[in-house]
Amino acid sequence: MERPILSARGAAGYLEALDNVLLLTHVRPDGDTIGSAAALCRALRDCGQTAYLLPNPEITATYAPYAAPYWAPEGWQAEHIVSVDIADASLLPENAQPYRDRIELAIDHHPSQTFFARNTCLEADSAACGEIVYEIIQHLTALTADIALPLYVAVSTDCGGFQYGNTTARTHRIAAALMDVVDVAAVNKALFRTKSRVRLAMESRMVADMKLFDHQRVVVMEIPLSLRQEMQATDADIEELSALPALVEGTDCGVTLRELRPGTVKVSVRTGPRVDACALCRILGGGGHHAASGATVEGTLDEARMAVLAAYRKVIGA
Repeated sequence: MERPILSARGAAGYLEALDNVLLLTHVRPDGDTIGSAAALCRALRDCGQTAYLLPNPEITATYAPYAAPYWAPEGWQAEHIVSVDIADASLLPENAQPYRDRIELAIDHHPSQTFFARNTCLEADSAACGEIVYEIIQHLTALTADIALPLYVAVSTDCGGFQYGNTTARTHRIAAALMDVVDVAAVNKALFRTKSRVRLAMESRMVADMKLFDHQRVVVMEIPLSLRQEMQATDADIEELSALPALVEGTDCGVTLRELRPGTVKVSVRTGPRVDACALCRILGGGGHHAASGATVEGTLDEARMAVLAAYRKVIGA
């Protein structure tokens, strides 16, 4: 059955008719899913509706403050379920799985969207889901500081502080509108200009042990469980390490392999125009964007590396 696709205006109209709304975020939540959900939750509340975020057990200290005011209390019963920045139902946290067949609206910007919800608001050319949520909120209520701050976190983090290739003039216009409402200096420093000593030490080890392939155009860096245990690294220390391989001069395919647990590896791929990261990760059972995608594979780090390289060769036709 074909599922309806709504515009931002259409999604706003749909949301206006709802009450007792529960918002879902994805596994290993980043700034986009948390910031977008928090901003939308605040906007719905400003419209007089009851809305909460489902507590995400994997949230890190970096993004927890933006979601904290909106966590659903234990035992609260939702009437309507909305997902934010989720491309596939498999990306729901374990505690969200009971809601997977009740999701009425999915708001997303991933080209790999599988249309698992009854309705979908999809803008695959948006740099962040936060851009879509911004447009939705424009049709719902006034932009306040409580909305603008998490929304700025959403937009800025998913385009790497406005440095990634997905950044557009629209991205900057939305950021400027948010900055007219709230001071973002402290957020920028915390998100983009501050690293823990553990994070810096992990980066050093990853660079020292990196592996190069295809005339040094492919860089693979790994985060084995043993490294995390040795460094006593928290989830916050590991955030955004997936961007590191793509910083190496001469590469246009940066791969990070993070061992989640023995036998399971998270693959993150960042690419230039020559390599379609989404196509590569789709071969591995994942998805995302043309220049930034991910997947989770079963096996050791060595097996995951071989699987990624095989997918890479298939994508580029080698």
